[in-house]
Amino acid sequence: MTPTLAPAETRPRRLAPLAKLPIFLDLAGRRVLLVGGGEPVVWKAELLAAAGARLDIVAPEPHEDLAALAATSDGAIALHRREWRPEDLDGAALVVADEEDAGQAARLREAAHARGLLVNVIDNPAFCDFQFGTIVNRSPVVIGIMTDGAAPVLGQAIRRRIEAVLPGSLAAWAAAAKGFRERLRVRLPSRTDRRLFWEAFVDRAFRANIPDGRLPAELERLAGSIAGTSREGRIGEVVIVGAGPGDPELLTLKAMRELQAADVIVYDRLVTPGVLELARREARRVHVGKEGHGAACRQEDISSLIVDLALAGERVVRLKGGDPAVFGRSGEEVAACREAGVPVRIVPGVTTASAAAASLNLSLTHRDHAQSLHFVTGHDRHGALPSNLDFRKLADPNATLVVYMGRRTSAALADRLIAEGLPAATPVAALANVSRADQLVMRSDLAGLRKGIDLPERVPVIVLIGAAIGSSLPEDALPFAARPRAKAIA
Repeated sequence: MTPTLAPAETRPRRLAPLAKLPIFLDLAGRRVLLVGGGEPVVWKAELLAAAGARLDIVAPEPHEDLAALAATSDGAIALHRREWRPEDLDGAALVVADEEDAGQAARLREAAHARGLLVNVIDNPAFCDFQFGTIVNRSPVVIGIMTDGAAPVLGQAIRRRIEAVLPGSLAAWAAAAKGFRERLRVRLPSRTDRRLFWEAFVDRAFRANIPDGRLPAELERLAGSIAGTSREGRIGEVVIVGAGPGDPELLTLKAMRELQAADVIVYDRLVTPGVLELARREARRVHVGKEGHGAACRQEDISSLIVDLALAGERVVRLKGGDPAVFGRSGEEVAACREAGVPVRIVPGVTTASAAAASLNLSLTHRDHAQSLHFVTGHDRHGALPSNLDFRKLADPNATLVVYMGRRTSAALADRLIAEGLPAATPVAALANVSRADQLVMRSDLAGLRKGIDLPERVPVIVLIGAAIGSSLPEDALPFAARPRAKAIA
């Protein structure tokens, strides 16, 4: 007797309701009927031909592009300059029509349904059995996007974002993999080994730049490296990734790919939740919370952590605010990885100085005001103004000075620069939470900077000093006071 479920027991629904079922139809060598000769049919003909279909196009006055398409199709596209007939539907796999007249569209659909055929009447959902979505083409990888007619522009926007994330080489990798599957069963009889191979394959496909002709040899090499190993016996890697100043849209495409491929993400307090939302859902997240002058993980402990994780076979993304090569202490972490024999790479990010200048619509350099650019840290390991800075060089009136982590030492810095001859009227801009929704901006001069920076505690602050800063600010720039970004740069 078949057991029954108790009333209190339920099976969770695996999927929310779908407006339409996405399917991928093999049309290679099959006949598709297109009715109508307008411009919308041209794109549908190109799309269906790209899928390998044989096309019969029936139209009294076909668009000139349809005629050209048929003439260059080597017989795959036949053009019939007349009205459609019911017998045209015989033997077709699909019917696609450009028909604005509701009566004609209904007649065509009735004839198609009598033969068990599905119909799409372009831009007329009431007569459509199926819809064409927006396509991302990395064939044999094909992605279809549909909004059920609610917002076609949204579908296009989604396509653009996916196009930006997927490397163009993905098509070649997928094609090479398709031809390697049977060979892989011979090289790696173990299902576990094959799973390890495909994990490594995905990593390589998204980041390796290998010529198409070398891909078969690369797959052979990859299979050989997997044979007889296990995940526990493999060394992972560390990828030091720049998260930018905070706005997720300033994250580079390469950084996003690394986040999507990570096993573990070790991140600082400057990394915003919006950036972390772009990471792989299954990835472990470890907050190491480094913060100047406050409680923080020791750098030695962070370096040891990422090394140990990689030695355990994990793919580690060390996520740092801004650009990891600009006051990010990435050199120490790279050295620790190399000493332990762990592969390590760096993915650059948008440094805060660039984002700060962009938010104020100004340039850090200017042919009339600043022919050089200096990036300095505002404090040493003890929290004081670094004594080994060349203040005479930094007081150059023809340079722009950018000070990272300089909130507490800003007054002392202003004193030293003025003492070295930089005019007290030199423009200054101080920004907190650059690129974020709560960005704050202060504008003043060196004389005002001597009073310190009146911005909230425990938020990242950057200071821009130089004539180029003032040259790009409006004459009615707000005085030296913390203001919301929307008001400050209006």
